Amino acid sequence: MSVIRTNDIETYYERRGDGPPIVFIHGAIVDHSQWTPQLETLSDEYTTVAYDVRGHGRTGGSTTDPYSIELFVEDLEALITALDLDHPVLCGLSMGGCIAQVYAARHSEQLAGLVLADTFTPEVLDWRERLQFLMLKATIPPVRLVGYERVEKVMVWFQERLQGEGVSGDYEKIEQLRAEGPKMATDEFAKVIHALTSFHETDIDFSAIAVPTLVLYGEHDAGFIRRHAPKLGADLPNATVRAVPDSGHTSNLDNPECFTIALQNFLAEISF
Repeated sequence: MSVIRTNDIETYYERRGDGPPIVFIHGAIVDHSQWTPQLETLSDEYTTVAYDVRGHGRTGGSTTDPYSIELFVEDLEALITALDLDHPVLCGLSMGGCIAQVYAARHSEQLAGLVLADTFTPEVLDWRERLQFLMLKATIPPVRLVGYERVEKVMVWFQERLQGEGVSGDYEKIEQLRAEGPKMATDEFAKVIHALTSFHETDIDFSAIAVPTLVLYGEHDAGFIRRHAPKLGADLPNATVRAVPDSGHTSNLDNPECFTIALQNFLAEISF
């Protein structure tokens, strides 16, 4: 358990194992512990690094306002440089996948590979996605009143009724992660949501991402995620797209065995 200075914050990270490096980037409103099943398996062969993104976990918040995916990318670049990681594979899920996309487009030559799980591109494909992000923005006022845990439970219930059971995956695992880690401040929640809902303003040159890429998505994930997965496969020059069966939006936790096997097979083909 360590911290390191990255830009204007002290970033918390966990580093395990020895071998070619993999950097894991978690989704919004959780922390590095989201990746525990993968860290436990892969650290026998690889150097695994999982960290808490600004505003989350033991990294905590900052005075910077607003947040953006670009800011999170700058933090990631500083982390990789400070830890002297040579040509890592990036593995990002949901918001972490957004961060990984932007980093890879800017620094493809510094990576060995890329894994994008349960994530989406900046392009808004239809009105349903606009509605999704409007609903996400609308959570901020009630969160200030009753906290994000209660509001998210309502959102999960609504998503399950709208898109079918399983879309949110094993939500009890997320609740357990939250119970075991530091609580996110409401102001930080608002800044993270701003970063997510402004991602559509980001310009990404996918043709610049030359490294091998694995795109994973949960079989029962939200419709807009399942629409963006094939788009990523088409836009990226060297991508493979795989569905993770029996899983929703946190496919690495919903079906960790299948997710990790897919990741291991991908890593075995990488030239570090």
